[in-house]
Amino acid sequence: MNAVDGQRLSADERREEVLEVAGELFAEHGLQGTSTEEIARRAGISHPYVFRLFGTKKKLYLASVERCLGDTLEMFKSASAGLEGEEALKAMGQAYRDAITSDPRRLKAQMQMYAACDDRDVRKAVRRGFGKLIEHAERVSGCPPERVSSFFATGMLLNVIVSMQLLDGSEPWAKRLMAGCGK
Repeated sequence: MNAVDGQRLSADERREEVLEVAGELFAEHGLQGTSTEEIARRAGISHPYVFRLFGTKKKLYLASVERCLGDTLEMFKSASAGLEGEEALKAMGQAYRDAITSDPRRLKAQMQMYAACDDRDVRKAVRRGFGKLIEHAERVSGCPPERVSSFFATGMLLNVIVSMQLLDGSEPWAKRLMAGCGK
């Protein structure tokens, strides 16, 4: 039942709801640190129903990884619509920065999925999703590989800076580092 209107949710709607809850927990605690029991409890469903919807905890995690990277790709597409070259990269970079600073869960989810890449299936899903980000940046920017690499390297550095909560310039070295990236 949906708590808001008393209507029973379809399996697809429930799946989306569980995926949202799981994404939040996986972002906070990672693949190994998140229990399916907690996901079920927070989603308001039975523990066996989680498995009925997703099969295994890993499949649920992989769906969460795909959603995270898919959402990032959609953000890139939206930000770069109608743009090309450096303007496209700049718009995608700004949208990404805004997203990870306004929604810490997004960054945490990414950091957790990179850390979980020792698992072959997770690594495969992350590679596939990250590859789509690269291909989009290459396509819309038309920039050479060195510039696209620099764009993503700056994004990864931004991940680290934001993770350490250093965008405020409280550490002079971090401020210099980001200035060197044009930020």
